[in-house]
Amino acid sequence: MNLKKIIAFLAVAGIVVAGIVAYYVYNKAFLPNTKFSEKEVLVFVPSNTSYEGVKEILSPFLNSIEDFDFVAVKRKYAQNVKAGKFLLKKGMSNYDIIKAMRSNIPIKVAFNNQETINKLAQRLASQIEPDSIAFIEAFTNVDFLTENKFTEDEVLAMFIPNTYEFYWDTSATKVAEKMAKEYRKFWNDERKAKASNLNLSAVEVCVLASIVHKETAKVSERPSVAGVYLNRMAIGMPLQADPTVIYAMKRNSGDFDQVIKRVYSKDTQGTISPYNTYINLGLPPGPIAMPDISAIDAVLNAEKHDYIYFCANPEKPGYHAFASNYAQHQTNARKYSQWVNKLGINR
Repeated sequence: MNLKKIIAFLAVAGIVVAGIVAYYVYNKAFLPNTKFSEKEVLVFVPSNTSYEGVKEILSPFLNSIEDFDFVAVKRKYAQNVKAGKFLLKKGMSNYDIIKAMRSNIPIKVAFNNQETINKLAQRLASQIEPDSIAFIEAFTNVDFLTENKFTEDEVLAMFIPNTYEFYWDTSATKVAEKMAKEYRKFWNDERKAKASNLNLSAVEVCVLASIVHKETAKVSERPSVAGVYLNRMAIGMPLQADPTVIYAMKRNSGDFDQVIKRVYSKDTQGTISPYNTYINLGLPPGPIAMPDISAIDAVLNAEKHDYIYFCANPEKPGYHAFASNYAQHQTNARKYSQWVNKLGINR
């Protein structure tokens, strides 16, 4: 065989080999490699997960972890693992899977009406990576509280119930910083001015709003209820809010899961706590729950009236009967008492 034929043979052989290699690589990189039946699945990679750990996480969702490994090494993913939440779609190739594993997806995090920082921490921990202990430590950190001018009793006021976006692996400290920023944004000049006109600070508005929120679930009624409490404060009358007694009883017992539907005189007079507004004048030390925005704005835009009293209205369940004098209130209160007795509500 002369030199030209040898060169030609080697060239053809090289092309064939190159074609085989290209076909081999193409199959590994671009053919589908998912085995789940759903249209898409979410994959969570915890912080500090190794590449071997990622392969274990992905293994239940892939037909061939070996093919994935081949492409991952070639595309240098094995040396650049990211933590977070990732979306895989049915029929994805290894090329697409690796691309997806580099794109952390933000999570919509929601919370509302939590009664304590512990409850809030549990709620957040059920949605993103940090555990509840990490959240509690971040929210009650002395430096954090000092920097943002909250006491530990007041800090629940910082959390404005809404839906926020976080990456799944966002640290508890970063969440705390984000919430402080959102709080400052919420308390714009207009809201601050309205609070000042009421002679209340932003935190005090939130404390009162938490009571209003617990008193009525009817958003339309909240400005009326807020007006009653502001009227009481204006004349130096105790707030006498049943929700504060319920909160005090739960706080004293350490059991925030208990359900208390009725408050008695023995509770209002016998529950020793700074949160009991029957035996303490003025606002409690902090919110008794996380008020939603409608409750906060109800205080800032409270209805102006001469009502001093209110109680649940049995003729209009969910709403309240208001009174400007004690005699009328007593009439309303008797109707309510007869109603709950008839229903057999004892506690």
